Amino acid sequence: MQKQLRQRDVFIRRLKEARQRLDISQTAVGIAAAVDPSVASTRFNRYEKGVHEPDMETAARIADVLNVPLPWLFTSDENLAELILNFATLSSDLQLRLLDMSRQMLSTSSDEDA
Repeated sequence: MQKQLRQRDVFIRRLKEARQRLDISQTAVGIAAAVDPSVASTRFNRYEKGVHEPDMETAARIADVLNVPLPWLFTSDENLAELILNFATLSSDLQLRLLDMSRQMLSTSSDEDA
Protein backbone atom coordinates (compact mmCIF):
# COMPACT_ATOMS: atom_id res chain seq x y z
CA MET A 1 0.00 0.00 0.00
CA GLN A 2 2.85 2.40 0.85
CA LYS A 3 4.37 1.93 -2.63
CA GLN A 4 1.01 2.70 -4.26
CA LEU A 5 0.61 5.91 -2.28
CA ARG A 6 4.13 6.98 -3.12
CA GLN A 7 3.60 6.28 -6.82
CA ARG A 8 0.42 8.36 -6.84
CA ASP A 9 2.21 11.17 -5.02
CA VAL A 10 5.00 11.11 -7.62
CA PHE A 11 2.47 11.33 -10.46
CA ILE A 12 0.65 14.22 -8.76
CA ARG A 13 3.88 16.14 -8.10
CA ARG A 14 5.23 15.69 -11.61
CA LEU A 15 1.90 16.55 -13.23
CA LYS A 16 1.72 19.83 -11.34
CA GLU A 17 5.42 20.58 -11.91
CA ALA A 18 5.15 20.09 -15.67
CA ARG A 19 2.01 22.20 -15.93
CA GLN A 20 3.46 25.04 -13.87
CA ARG A 21 6.73 24.95 -15.83
CA LEU A 22 4.70 25.69 -18.97
CA ASP A 23 2.62 28.27 -17.08
CA ILE A 24 -0.58 26.74 -18.42
CA SER A 25 -3.92 26.45 -16.63
CA GLN A 26 -5.53 23.19 -15.58
CA THR A 27 -8.40 23.97 -17.92
CA ALA A 28 -6.10 24.51 -20.90
CA VAL A 29 -4.29 21.22 -20.26
CA GLY A 30 -7.55 19.35 -19.88
CA ILE A 31 -9.04 20.77 -23.07
CA ALA A 32 -5.84 20.17 -25.05
CA ALA A 33 -5.83 16.58 -23.76
CA ALA A 34 -9.33 16.07 -25.19
CA VAL A 35 -11.21 16.31 -21.91
CA ASP A 36 -14.74 17.70 -22.28
CA PRO A 37 -14.32 21.50 -21.90
CA SER A 38 -17.24 21.74 -19.48
CA VAL A 39 -15.39 19.54 -16.96
CA ALA A 40 -11.74 20.04 -17.98
CA SER A 41 -10.79 22.30 -15.06
CA THR A 42 -12.50 20.16 -12.42
CA ARG A 43 -11.18 16.89 -13.82
CA PHE A 44 -7.60 18.09 -14.10
CA ASN A 45 -7.76 19.61 -10.62
CA ARG A 46 -8.84 16.21 -9.29
CA TYR A 47 -5.92 14.57 -11.09
CA GLU A 48 -3.51 17.01 -9.43
CA LYS A 49 -5.13 16.49 -6.04
CA GLY A 50 -5.07 12.72 -6.38
CA VAL A 51 -8.85 12.40 -6.08
CA HIS A 52 -9.01 10.69 -9.48
CA GLU A 53 -6.40 9.06 -11.69
CA PRO A 54 -6.48 9.35 -15.46
CA ASP A 55 -6.52 6.18 -17.51
CA MET A 56 -3.31 5.46 -19.40
CA GLU A 57 -4.61 6.90 -22.68
CA THR A 58 -5.57 10.17 -20.98
CA ALA A 59 -2.25 10.27 -19.12
CA ALA A 60 -0.44 9.87 -22.45
CA ARG A 61 -2.41 12.76 -23.97
CA ILE A 62 -1.65 14.90 -20.91
CA ALA A 63 2.06 14.07 -21.19
CA ASP A 64 1.97 15.14 -24.85
CA VAL A 65 0.28 18.42 -23.95
CA LEU A 66 2.83 19.05 -21.19
CA ASN A 67 5.68 18.09 -23.53
CA VAL A 68 7.08 15.42 -21.20
CA PRO A 69 7.60 11.71 -21.80
CA LEU A 70 4.87 9.60 -20.22
CA PRO A 71 7.34 7.52 -18.13
CA TRP A 72 8.64 10.73 -16.52
CA LEU A 73 5.25 11.28 -14.90
CA PHE A 74 5.49 7.95 -13.10
CA THR A 75 9.11 7.33 -12.11
CA SER A 76 9.97 7.86 -8.46
CA ASP A 77 13.74 7.72 -9.08
CA GLU A 78 14.96 11.30 -9.55
CA ASN A 79 18.05 10.27 -11.53
CA LEU A 80 15.96 8.19 -13.89
CA ALA A 81 13.46 11.05 -14.23
CA GLU A 82 16.26 13.42 -15.24
CA LEU A 83 17.65 10.85 -17.66
CA ILE A 84 14.21 10.39 -19.25
CA LEU A 85 13.79 14.15 -19.77
CA ASN A 86 17.32 14.56 -21.10
CA PHE A 87 16.98 11.61 -23.46
CA ALA A 88 13.71 12.97 -24.84
CA THR A 89 15.33 16.29 -25.74
CA LEU A 90 18.08 14.66 -27.81
CA SER A 91 17.90 14.20 -31.56
CA SER A 92 17.28 10.67 -32.84
CA ASP A 93 20.95 10.34 -33.78
CA LEU A 94 22.10 11.35 -30.32
CA GLN A 95 19.57 9.03 -28.71
CA LEU A 96 21.00 6.13 -30.70
CA ARG A 97 24.56 7.11 -29.77
CA LEU A 98 23.61 7.29 -26.10
CA LEU A 99 21.96 3.87 -26.30
CA ASP A 100 25.10 2.44 -27.91
CA MET A 101 27.25 4.01 -25.20
CA SER A 102 25.07 2.60 -22.45
CA ARG A 103 25.25 -0.87 -24.02
CA GLN A 104 29.03 -0.59 -24.20
CA MET A 105 29.16 0.50 -20.56
CA LEU A 106 27.04 -2.47 -19.54
CA SER A 107 29.17 -4.83 -21.59
CA THR A 108 32.37 -3.45 -20.06
CA SER A 109 30.85 -3.68 -16.60
CA SER A 110 29.85 -7.32 -17.20
CA ASP A 111 33.36 -8.12 -18.44
CA GLU A 112 34.93 -6.56 -15.34
CA ASP A 113 32.59 -8.50 -13.03
CA ALA A 114 33.57 -11.83 -14.63
